[in-house]
Formats: sequence, C-alpha cells, structure tokens
Amino acid sequence: MMLDSIRARLLAAAALWLTLVLLLAWWFIGGVLERFVTERFDAEAAVIAETLIAGVEPGAGVGPEANAAPALVEITRPPADPRLSLPLSLWSWQLETAEGDFIARSPSLLDLRLEAPPGSYAGQPGTGPDGEALRVMRRVFTLPGVEPPLAVVVTVPRAEIDAAMSLVRPPLALALVVLGAGLAAASLVQVGWGLRTLDALGRDIRRIRAGQAEHIPLPPVAELRPVAAELNALLDANRSVIARAREHLGNLAHSLRTPLSALANTLPDDHPGRALVARMDRQISWHLRRARSAGQPRLLGHATPVAPVVDDILLVLRRPAEDRGLRIATACDPAARFAGERQDLEEMLGNLLENAVKYARTAISVTAGERSGQLVIAIEDDGPGMADSDHARALSRGGRLDEMGPPGAGLGLAIVADLAALHGGGLALGRSKLGGLKAVLTLPG
Repeated sequence: MMLDSIRARLLAAAALWLTLVLLLAWWFIGGVLERFVTERFDAEAAVIAETLIAGVEPGAGVGPEANAAPALVEITRPPADPRLSLPLSLWSWQLETAEGDFIARSPSLLDLRLEAPPGSYAGQPGTGPDGEALRVMRRVFTLPGVEPPLAVVVTVPRAEIDAAMSLVRPPLALALVVLGAGLAAASLVQVGWGLRTLDALGRDIRRIRAGQAEHIPLPPVAELRPVAAELNALLDANRSVIARAREHLGNLAHSLRTPLSALANTLPDDHPGRALVARMDRQISWHLRRARSAGQPRLLGHATPVAPVVDDILLVLRRPAEDRGLRIATACDPAARFAGERQDLEEMLGNLLENAVKYARTAISVTAGERSGQLVIAIEDDGPGMADSDHARALSRGGRLDEMGPPGAGLGLAIVADLAALHGGGLALGRSKLGGLKAVLTLPG
C-alpha cells in the first residue's frame, strides 16, 4: 500500500490538513466578506433613513391619502439617491406611524406598500411586495409636536448584495488555491528535507549489505544517532558471535576427527570397520559444514572479490589438473563481488572445481560476472555429465551417482547447494556446451 511509506503518510496528512484549513479559511473569510458587504449596504440604508428623518417636519394640512395618519407631517427634503426613484428597483423607503399606518413612500414603490415587522432594527432579511429577497431596516423616531411616534422603513435588494459577493468570491478562491499550492510545495520540500537523513541511513545500510562498509557513520541529526549506534553495536556483536561459533566448531571437528583418524590407523586395510569409520567421518563432515553454514548465512559488511578466489583454488588444483592434461579457461569479471565471506565462497567453488577436475576429460571453463544485481558463476567441463533426472539426487546428501568413480564422500554438491540457499542464492545443474556437466551458482552480489 502507498501509506506504508513515512513520506506518503506525512504528505497525505499534510494534504488533508491543508484541505481542511483552506476550506475553513474559505468559510471564515467568505463569512467576514459577506458581513462586510452586508454592513456596507446596511450603512447605505441607514444614510437614507437618517436623511429621510432629517427631512420630516410637522405638517399643516391633510395627508396624501384618505387613510393618512391623523398626525400630519411633511417631507421637505426627501433622499436624493436616484435608485429610490427607479420604479420597482427595490431600493425604497416608506414613512409610517409606529403602529404601521401609512404616511408616504419612495417613487420606486409606485403604488405598492411595504409590510415590515414592528419595532426598530438595523437590518434583517425581508421580502418585497412580490416576494423578492430584501434587506430591511426600520427605525422608530419621534417628531416634536407629532403624535404618535413615526417609523421609517428602508429596503435594499438582496440581489445586489449577492452580486457584490459574486465579484469577491472568485478572487478569494484563486488566492486560496495559490496559497494552497504554495503550502503544498512547501510541505513537499519540508518532508523531503526532513527525511533525507533517513534516506542516507538507508543507503549506508545498503552499503553494509553490499560489503562496501563495516559500520554506519553517525547521522548529523540527534534523533537518528542512537539508531545508528545500536545498529553498529549489533554488527559488532554479530561478528563476535560468528567468530566464537567458528572457533567452537573447529575445536569440535578436531576433537572428533583426531580419534577417528587414530582408530582408522589401527585397523587393517581389509577390516570392515574402516568403512564404518569412513562413513562416520563423512557424516561428521556433513553436519559440521551444515552447522557452520546455518550459523552464518550471511555476515553483513563483507564483500569478497571472485577472481582471486578462483585463482587460488585453481592454484591448489594445478597438480591434479596437469597430471590429467586438463585445459582450464577462466573469464571472471574483475568487478564481480560475493556479498559474504571468502571462506564460504572458497567452500562452494572448491567443491565445484574439484568435481570438474575429477570428471573432466580435457577442458574446464569458469566464468563469473554480475547479472541483474546477482553474482553468477558457471563451471563447465567436457566429462560424462549426468541425466536431468539425476540432478535432484546429485544435490542430496550423500547422493553419489558413480560408486565406482573417483573417491569422495558424496557431499560436495549438497554442501554447495545448502550454502548457496543460506546466502539467498542457488545451484543449478545442466548440460554444458563442452558436452559435460554445467554447474551454475547464483549468489547475492
């Protein structure tokens, strides 16, 4: 899954947080702007109301309509805003008594009448004569010499408030998007910068696995230094345990083989007990090598060049190879490395090359190189080879196919297969282009 990555989790959390914050900012700033715009229109309505109140004076005649209030007033200075004269503009005013009796109205209302709730209020939602959305203000005031108190009602069309908000929202949205993009980029840089030391620690560990280093350098950040120190201590402890295990195994091999050798020397060549001693020696060899291999499948921080190991083994096998007149061709990439200890590589190549020298007729070929990040070593000969059906038996413990052939314990190929598997590789047998057996050893590079 994508969220099994620390980087992905941090970026996902940052994206979620930024989204929530920007949505809250949209809601909050939009609300503030809407209140600001609405209050601006309420202020205009208040100016109209104050202008109208200032222009009302006690009258001396009858009202303009038959049902006019008994207290007569006269509007000497009506508000001059042209929107109040535009018919049905919904910018309007109406003068009435505090009880709601009609006195006068703005030209924009024509013959319509506003029905506003009683009381005084600075601005609240309302509806026009035909159900239009309005912003309504009503102010009750008293005029000396006039009874009862009077009230002025001023309306502002809600559509104009919404139109003003529609002009404000797109720039606000664009600003928030730009802000979000900038914060997202900053989060990406911040996460990458914060995790670069962790990436460097991973690279140092991979260098140890590849055998290019033995310890992890202490990171520059304090939080990761204890981790690096514990890993280095673990590597040192691993090397110490392996060294002690090998020492114990060597002591065990010496303590067992010395009595067996003495026992074999005391028996005549034709004594049946010699076969039993040889079998015990083979079993001890098998279990000691298997225990050593299992105890150390791969020691971190080691890398063994392949070419020098091949040369050293062939130097040891030079005499038997010359006695049999064998030609040995080698093609080992100088850069080829085995991610493990030299002793294990010598164990595997020694068994394979010894078998090739035993069974080859005239020629042996050794090639080594890296392929797809792995070390591949192929050893071929022109000997009798073996059938495909015999490969599994040849790789099993004690699985000799030629009881009458050269002397041996029948453990070499099995030990090589076990060691390769313990290192995360494998051994495959096949037909060589030389005509004999081809053994392909695949190991971590």
